[in-house]
Parts: sequence; C-alpha cells; structure tokens
Amino acid sequence: MKLNYKKTLLIGLAFMSICAFWQLYDGLIPLILRDTFHFGDTFAGVIMALDNVIALFLLPILGALSDKVDTKIGKRMPFILGGTAVAVVAMTFLPVVDNAYAASGTVALRYVFIGILLVVLLAMASYRSPAVALMPDLTVKPLRSKANAVINLMGAVGGILYLILSTFMYSKSKTEGLSHINYLPIFLIIASIMAVSVVVLFFTIKEKKEILEVEAYDREHPEEDLSVQDEAAGKTVLPPDVKKSLAFILGSIALWFMGYNAITTAFTKYATKEWSMAPGGASLCLTIATAGAIVSYLPIGMIASRVGRKRTIMTGIILLASCFALGGVYTIFADTFSPILYVLFVLIGFAWAAINVNSLPMVVEMCRGSDVGKFTGLYYTFSMSAQILTPILSGFLLEKVGYWTLFPYGALFVALSFVTMIFVRHGDSRPDAKQATMEAIAASDD
Repeated sequence: MKLNYKKTLLIGLAFMSICAFWQLYDGLIPLILRDTFHFGDTFAGVIMALDNVIALFLLPILGALSDKVDTKIGKRMPFILGGTAVAVVAMTFLPVVDNAYAASGTVALRYVFIGILLVVLLAMASYRSPAVALMPDLTVKPLRSKANAVINLMGAVGGILYLILSTFMYSKSKTEGLSHINYLPIFLIIASIMAVSVVVLFFTIKEKKEILEVEAYDREHPEEDLSVQDEAAGKTVLPPDVKKSLAFILGSIALWFMGYNAITTAFTKYATKEWSMAPGGASLCLTIATAGAIVSYLPIGMIASRVGRKRTIMTGIILLASCFALGGVYTIFADTFSPILYVLFVLIGFAWAAINVNSLPMVVEMCRGSDVGKFTGLYYTFSMSAQILTPILSGFLLEKVGYWTLFPYGALFVALSFVTMIFVRHGDSRPDAKQATMEAIAASDD
C-alpha cells in the first residue's frame, strides 16, 4: 500500500492557494492598517480577528454542508471553485483602496477597505473546509498522515512563494524613505497563483471518480468504527472515552494556535520595532521557518507512521515552546537582529510541521467517512476560535505592556497544549515497525 504522491500533490493545490493568501494577509494587512489607516494595535487586532470570527461560524456549517452536496463535479469542488473566484477578484481591490487613501486621506475609504476585506474573508471561509476535506476523502485512512504531510508541504510552498516575493519586492533598499508602499503588484501576483492553482486542480482531479476508488478500498479493508448506535436518539454517536479524547485534542489545537498564530500575525510589526528590521527582512525570517517546515513534512509523516501521531506531536510541542522562549530571551539582551536566529526559525518550522501534519488526521480518524467535512469543520472551529482571541489579547499586550511580550506569550500557550495532549487516547495510527519500513522503502522507489 503506497501513497500516490502525484495525486496528493495535485489535491494540495487548493490548500497551496489558501496558504499563499493567508501569508499575504498576515504579512501585509497589519502594516496597511498601521501605516496607511493609522489604527492602533488593539483595534488592528480586532480587524485581524475578523477572519477567524467568520470562520468560526462558517467553516463547520460549510464543511457539513459539503458532506451532503452531490454535483456532477463532486461535493467539494463547487465550493473550491466558487470561493476562489470571488476571493481572487475582491482581493485585488484592497491595495487599490490602500493607495487611494494614502493619496487622498478620504475617511470613507476606510470603510470601503474594511467592506472589501469582509467580502474577501467570507469568500476564503466558504471553501476552506471543503478544500481540506478533499484529502481525507480521496485518501485511505492508513496513509492520511503521509498525505497530510504532502498537503502541508503544498501549503508551505504557497506561503513561501509570497515570502520570497515579499523579500525581494519590499527589501529595505526599496522601501526605506518611502511615505507609502504600493502593494498592488504582489496582490496581483498572489491572486494569479491562486486562480491558476485551482484551475489545474479542477482539470486534473476528478473528485467523483477518485472517491469511488477509496470507497471500494474501504469496503475491502474495513477499519474499526469508533462510533456506537444510540438507540434512544436513533443515530450513531461517539462513546464517552472517544469524546473525551476528541475534546482534549481540540483543546490542544486551540492552545497551540493561540501561541503560534500570535507570533505569525504580529511578527512583521515585532521585527520592525524590536529588531530594527525592514518588512522584507522580517519576511525572510518567516521564509526560513517555512523552508524548515517544507523539508520536514515528508520525514515527519514517515516518523509518525513509525512512532505514532501523538508522540510526534508532543515532541513538536516541546521544541516549539522552547524556540519561542529562546526568542523572548534573545530580545531581552539584544535590540537588533542576528543571523544566528535563522537557526531558531528553522527549528520553529520543523516543530510546527511535527504538530500540524498529525493533528487533522487524529481528528478525522475518530469519525465515519461520511462525516469528514463535519469533523474538518470542527477542527477549524477550535483553531479559528483561538485565532479570534489571540490577535486581540496579544495585540493588547503589545500595545499596553510592550512588544517584548510576544514570544513569552507564544511559548506559554504552546506549553499548555502539551498538558492537554497527555489525555488524548484515540486517533493515533501506529503500524508495526516492519510494515512502516516496507512502506518507506516502497515510497522511496516511486
């Protein structure tokens, strides 16, 4: 049994387009809110949390809805195509309004910008759960950690495309002394990448045909069903011990996103203020972290197949919390960036890969195949809930206490997720050593 890497890479194009957008959003929208519209850090944190507020309500609903949709092109594809089309068109107007406000200072343009941003966020939320659910739909259960490693690799590629572009297009030499920076070119490039990615996905992956093949495999190799029949309610439910594991892993997801998202959302502002870096230099740090994740995803998937998902996640948690703590210690003793920190960002990328590759498979492992979209939405409900709160809370600390609080804040919440993961007893996948070795050899022969 081998993973079809080519097919999985193509499935990952949707997630690549999503991550390219969010890297752009996290990297530039905070700067636009601060430097063009002159919003304070706390209010900017509220604006930055809008996407998570929208996602909190829409992702579980649309994930469950996509479980029930049946069209000629599949159940996930209509959401992916429609959401991408609206997002690509709307997002190109954001830098146009930014430039217009910088030139005229017309107050009404503030509201226009926020209105367009709301449309973009609604469009992005409309297809995130269906896009992510496409992988477990089209992948048999034993291979989902490896497949999720590939999907995350594609997401990292999307993120790093933006970071590389930003590093060169908005370096210190090109932005120093400018009263306003024109971000329209990079918005147009990322919008084009998103559009092309989804068009290629549509023409290469035939969702309805692929899902029939997975269903045929599942019939021949039935997996243990963790759900039980509730006679009173007339439906299948999870037993109490599985519900407990689900609750604790969802809590863990919320906690590590509280820590990690606070860093990624505010890092550009943090680096320019605390380490005297240009926006391009800050993007290079995040590029290094993303590169660390990219080279780690496939090995992490193989490691998890040997030692288990839970153990791999907990190792990643320890490393990530330690890296954030070291970042905080560095800031205490230095006020300029040192190249030695690149090593730290490589380790951050590795740690996040260890966590992220295995968390979604652990969640969907606890559900039936017909509920993959619903449980994917549940995963995002908790991750997005954390990301609603953390930009506001961390933004308040940045503004009222000091920018130095960012890394300790991230370290604390990631460390807390280690405690909750201790109580997760289900969702792991641990084939015997011989099987794992044979799969690794087979994969290397592809």
